[in-house]
Amino acid sequence: MAEPAPVRHLARIADVALAAVTLVLFVSIALAAGVRQPMGNAVPLGLFLGALLLVRRRWPTAVLLLSVCGVLVYHLAGNWSPAGWIWPVAAAYFTAATTPRVRWAAVVGVAQLAYSAFDARAIVDRNLFRYVLHVAGEGLLLAALIAAGLLYAAATRRRERLREADERARVAEERLRVSREVHDVIAHTLALVGVQLNVAADALDEDDPAAAATALRLAKDVRNRAMNDLRTLITTLRDDSGDTAPQPDLAGLRTLVADARAAGLEVTLDERGDPAAVPAVPAIAVYRVVQESLANTIKHAGASRAGVTIGYRPESVTVEVTDDGRGAAEVTEGHGLAGMRERVSALGGVLSAGPVPGGFAVRAEIPVGGPLGGPGGCTVAGSAA
Repeated sequence: MAEPAPVRHLARIADVALAAVTLVLFVSIALAAGVRQPMGNAVPLGLFLGALLLVRRRWPTAVLLLSVCGVLVYHLAGNWSPAGWIWPVAAAYFTAATTPRVRWAAVVGVAQLAYSAFDARAIVDRNLFRYVLHVAGEGLLLAALIAAGLLYAAATRRRERLREADERARVAEERLRVSREVHDVIAHTLALVGVQLNVAADALDEDDPAAAATALRLAKDVRNRAMNDLRTLITTLRDDSGDTAPQPDLAGLRTLVADARAAGLEVTLDERGDPAAVPAVPAIAVYRVVQESLANTIKHAGASRAGVTIGYRPESVTVEVTDDGRGAAEVTEGHGLAGMRERVSALGGVLSAGPVPGGFAVRAEIPVGGPLGGPGGCTVAGSAA
C-alpha cells in the first residue's frame, strides 16, 4: 500500500537529518580522538556514509554493504577512530534488519565483528580487558541494532494488519448498508407496484381502462425510480465505493407520501422545526424509517389512513408513523424492522414499534449532535416485516 505524500515527505526529511547527524558525529568523534587532517579521511567517510543513508529505504542491503566497505577501507588506510566499526554504520544495520533480508545483515555484522576482533588483536597483550570490552561492546551494539530493526518491522506489520482489518470492516459495513438500502428500495417498490396492479386489475374488471392505465403508469414510474436506485447500489457493490450510492434526503419525504397516496392510503405529513440543520446521515435514517413504515402499512396493516409526524430539534429528530390498520400486532419481526432498528441504533437512537389504540405506530428518536447518553436500542411489540 502506497504511503500518503505527507508520510513520504517526513521520511525524506528524517533521512536527510540522519545523514547530517552521521556526518557531524563521526567527524566530531574523530577530531576529539586527535585525528589530524580530517578533510583527508574523516570528512570524506562521513560524507560517504551520510550520502548512502539518503537511499537506505530503497536499497537497504546495498547501503549496508557499501557502508561496511567504506569503514573497512577507512581502517585499512591506517585511520583510527573511537567510533569503532559498528557505530558508523548503525543506521544501515537497523534499516537492513527491518527488511526480509535480515539474515544478510546478521551475516555481514558477524563478519565485520570478526575482522574487528582480528584487527584489534594487538591490544590483547597490552590490555586484555580493553580488548574484551571492545569486542563485546561492538557485538552488543550489533545485536541491539538488529533486534531494534526486527521489533520495528514487527510493529510496522502489525499496524498494516490493523489498517487492513479496518479497511475490510469499513467495506463490510458499507456492503451491509447497501444491502439495507436494497431491501428498503425493493420492499417499498413492491408494495406500491402491487397496490397499483391490483387497482389496474379491478379497473379492468369494472371496464374502466382509463383508471387501469393511470394505475399502470404510476406503477411504471415507481418501478423506474427503483431501477435507477438499484443500478446505483449494485455499482457501489461492484466498485467497493460508497460515493455513488443514492443518498435520499428529507426533501424526498414528500415523494414517499405522494407514492403512498397514489396507492390509496390517506397520508398526512406534519413536519415541525427546521430540517435544514439535520446532517446527511441522520436525514437518511429518517427517510428510511418513514419509507419502511409506509411500505409495511401498505403491505400488512390493511390501513386506510396513516400519519407521519417529524419533529426537528437541535439535539435530535423524532419520527412517528401511525396508521389505523387492523391485525398489525400479528405481524412478526422481519428484515424491514430489523434494518430500521440497526440504522437508528447505529446512530445512538432508540426505536419502538407496536400496536397502539386504534392501529399501529413506529416511533424513532435519532440524535443529531451525538448519542443520547448511551447505546441505542429498539423495543418491539408485534413488529412489522
